[in-house]
Amino acid sequence: MKEKARTAARNFLENETEFHLGFLPTEQSNPITRNLDRAFASATAEGVRLLQRADREVLPMARRIFASEEFRRMVEAGVRTVKGGGRIVFSGCGATGRLSILLESMWREYCVTHPGTLRADSVASIMTGGDYALIRSVEFFEDYQSFGRRQVADLGMGNNDMLVAITEGGETSSVIGTVKEAVDRGSAVFLLFNNPAALLRERLVRCREVIDNPAVTVLDLCCGPMAIAGSTRMQATTSEQLVGGALLETILAELRPELPAPENFADAFERVLGFLESADSVAAIAGEIDFEAETYASRGKVTYFANDYLLDLFTDTTERSPTFMLPPFRRKDDPAAVPSWAFVKNPCYSTRETWQHMLRRAPRCLEWTPADYTAMGAQDKIIAAPPHIGTGDLYQMEVGNEPAPERHTGKEDAAVLVLIPGAPGNPELVAAFETAAAPYPVHRTLELRSGAADSPLGLMHHMAVKLALNTISTGTMVKLGRVAGNWMSWVDISNKKLVDRAIRLISELGKLPYEEACYALFDAVEAMAQEDWSNREKPSPVQYTLARIDRK
Repeated sequence: MKEKARTAARNFLENETEFHLGFLPTEQSNPITRNLDRAFASATAEGVRLLQRADREVLPMARRIFASEEFRRMVEAGVRTVKGGGRIVFSGCGATGRLSILLESMWREYCVTHPGTLRADSVASIMTGGDYALIRSVEFFEDYQSFGRRQVADLGMGNNDMLVAITEGGETSSVIGTVKEAVDRGSAVFLLFNNPAALLRERLVRCREVIDNPAVTVLDLCCGPMAIAGSTRMQATTSEQLVGGALLETILAELRPELPAPENFADAFERVLGFLESADSVAAIAGEIDFEAETYASRGKVTYFANDYLLDLFTDTTERSPTFMLPPFRRKDDPAAVPSWAFVKNPCYSTRETWQHMLRRAPRCLEWTPADYTAMGAQDKIIAAPPHIGTGDLYQMEVGNEPAPERHTGKEDAAVLVLIPGAPGNPELVAAFETAAAPYPVHRTLELRSGAADSPLGLMHHMAVKLALNTISTGTMVKLGRVAGNWMSWVDISNKKLVDRAIRLISELGKLPYEEACYALFDAVEAMAQEDWSNREKPSPVQYTLARIDRK
């Protein structure tokens, strides 16, 4: 083992203990789905039902939170903020960052399509890494509180504003940074997370600092372990989307009393769950999983085409890359990169028009310089080579109606039209899809229904789309062997939390103590760095490490 790898492993073991998170429920194995890989091997529909059983665990939490004093206080603060001309700002990282953007866009969509009612800019969002991270993860950003503080400052938050910070585990440093900066600036601050508050404050200093702050109102949304161990894009983000969306729906009803009063959100969510659990829905979801798994197994690619719910698709497809070690979306200025297995396009608009239509505002990307990163205390390697995550970089992902010949080079490549019945842009979407899909060998329609009543922000429709897409993408990866039991056996290590998760997985699958697994991982990472991965998919460090252990 080289000394560089040994030193890095020792440093993680001795000096990064705040990122050893195996004690958190969100990082543990869910007993409901312990044999998820076997269930999918037996029958796809059986695996789908097992994932849906885990989704049911969100419901008791929802009933508790919607009846709580903390939720009532958050609604009242939101109403005061909008009435007073301030902004409700959602902040998050990774899955919760994409959720924050989605919540903002839901509000803006209503305001734009109902002019003269409320200000569209009454709601804003902070995504760790900026809007670029919506479609390509900038995972290492989450390790820096200073980055979150800077994004709050860049947005100019003040004492007229309100922050709703969302972190699945409750310990994401960049999100905690947004909390601290917003408190310092006099904003009303609410913090949502999915682990027991008492456990977080007992074990992690950075959590204690904000949980114990009297200026921060905490909403503990704990709903147990994830269906896939550690994959907080699943039930954790589902619960946060439900609570964040219900917050905005309730505020809207308070500000516009002529609208129908919102129904009980927990009851509405239970109806969505029941609809998705019906025999017809399960069969349709299982059919889509089988189709995608067969497509990818045959080296085919899937390109989704959507319009009104495009942002929901981005939220799911982007998360597949770090979760299952898949190639990320390919930039048009990097033709040598391996194409992503799945991609998302809007056939109705150009890329620039797509972003404006989807966000209902101009993109907010980060144009930070080496001097900025130096001032924020970033690592030398970041200062020396700042990430390309500006607006120009965002437009390098051609998600509009530009031709994409690289997406239909193989006989299994598919164009999939994603339809949500009743969406206003459907007629335009269907017509544009027929033209855009013409070069693709395979055409398919994925129709996503919710079984729920409509509402001003369409919250339950968005919930159903999220649940269905999470089940489809997760089930597909299980069938392709990227899940062992209910653990992500293919995972990237692009931040400290993922390093810890990888070590724990190697420890479990390789039958090694945590410390030995840590040294094995860092040794393997050093070896991987010596290989040439041009024009081929890089394996998961976990798989690479386990293979080396087997050979030894």
